Amino acid sequence: MSFRRRRKKKDRRRFRGVYLLPNLITTMSLFAGFYAIVASMDGRFYAAAWAILISLILDGLDGRVARMTKSTSGFGVQYDSLADLVAFGVAPGIMAYLWALKDFKQFGWAAAFLFVVCGALRLARFNVQQGSFDPRYFNGLPIPAAAMMVASSVAFYHELGIMAPQGSKFILGMMYVLSFLMVSNIKYISFKKVELFRRHPFHTLVGLVLIFVVVATAPNIMGFLLMAAYVASGPISTVVYYRRQAMTAKEEGETPPAKLTNSQGLDLGGRGEA
Repeated sequence: MSFRRRRKKKDRRRFRGVYLLPNLITTMSLFAGFYAIVASMDGRFYAAAWAILISLILDGLDGRVARMTKSTSGFGVQYDSLADLVAFGVAPGIMAYLWALKDFKQFGWAAAFLFVVCGALRLARFNVQQGSFDPRYFNGLPIPAAAMMVASSVAFYHELGIMAPQGSKFILGMMYVLSFLMVSNIKYISFKKVELFRRHPFHTLVGLVLIFVVVATAPNIMGFLLMAAYVASGPISTVVYYRRQAMTAKEEGETPPAKLTNSQGLDLGGRGEA
């Protein structure tokens, strides 16, 4: 009996409850993702795309609120990952299938399922690699960015007056590419080191204001273009990096070695001519 009482006390000390505010925000993000699934099943794809955007905003808030209020916990990390899988994996996968991939039959649902699986693998890898990589970069395309690429595509087609582009090979190919990028080792800027509460150069503020104005004039089109630019930035920066490495190695290889000379300055490196 004494052993059982000690074990119960130890369990109570181990689980002291959960922090309400950050987990409530995570729940709201999960709700937005679930609503996106329901809206997609009802054929309201534009509303589903906006629900994914709302989930993205809430997902960015819960972690910041937890750090600001010093209420981070292992429970919150796991709960956030599960919510992300629903909101940024399952929701855009179902939305893409019902919106544009049904006509491809097995290739369509395979693309949607692959998106969900690669998103889950991406989240699992991120959780186990936390603290072991440069926080300035993501290792692979983050799942919220992949989800927003799908959502912004829905908004872009909606702006063009195309409600459901069934049989779109572009969307099919995009789903496979996004799936690959999520589980790749391509580096993406994380923007985690951007400090909003310190002084920045004046032109930084001007640039952000210009971006806001441009996006506000045509949010559906500019949102799609911005997300496409971010998705493409990873492979482009990787190609540029390896080209620079190859050029550096080539230049070092073409540099002639220093010639050996004796004490009188005569060349000892070759046969020489009389």
